[in-house]
Amino acid sequence: MELAREIYALTEKFPQKEQFGLCDQMKRAAVSIPSNIAEGYRRGSKKDYAHFVSIAHGSLSELETQILLAQSVYPRFAYGKTLELTEEIGRMLYGLSRVLRD
Repeated sequence: MELAREIYALTEKFPQKEQFGLCDQMKRAAVSIPSNIAEGYRRGSKKDYAHFVSIAHGSLSELETQILLAQSVYPRFAYGKTLELTEEIGRMLYGLSRVLRD
């Protein structure tokens, strides 16, 4: 949730022309991460939860790529916190995936 809030705050600074392009994709990917974790958890089975955690991890990778692209196109904005959060969440999702597989 914190990462999604950071993405929303960051993309507000982008030029208007990006609001329906890169910004929209970044926001969708960021919202998808906690949404998939929540949906998988509520499904009730370990198998379903693991599947949705995997989807969340994919969305995180997508978002990380978009952040790196944004950083190369709009270098004047601060990306440090969002990149730190993607790394931290990536480690958390990897650990959760391992626990669910065992």
